[in-house]
Amino acid sequence: MNYSNNKIERRRSPRVKRQVSLKIKLNDYDLVGQTHDISYIGTYCSVNKYIKPFSLISIILLLPLRINGRSIINNVRCQGVVVRAVEDPKDNNLYNIAIYFKRLRQSDKAKLLQYVHQYL
Repeated sequence: MNYSNNKIERRRSPRVKRQVSLKIKLNDYDLVGQTHDISYIGTYCSVNKYIKPFSLISIILLLPLRINGRSIINNVRCQGVVVRAVEDPKDNNLYNIAIYFKRLRQSDKAKLLQYVHQYL
């Protein structure tokens, strides 16, 4: 069997490659960004400022959900921890960061699960 063509998902929650707008608050800075992929426990996104790993941040995701055939933007608020940050190789003005969501209310977790399952 050829394993090189089969990617094994090692994450504990499924993720989808979707662009979702987000706002980040870090100390006195307010940043905006765009996700590359998202799950109910975290996201990989681009922002225009370097954020050190292990920084605690506040996040608002502008999550489009399909409800009764209509697209509705839902705000999902939580805190997160930056677990990885690298300069974007395609754009020196952007940084790609991985965020682990913390302190996520059950209702917001349910919205994230609904969003991810829309695209699985």
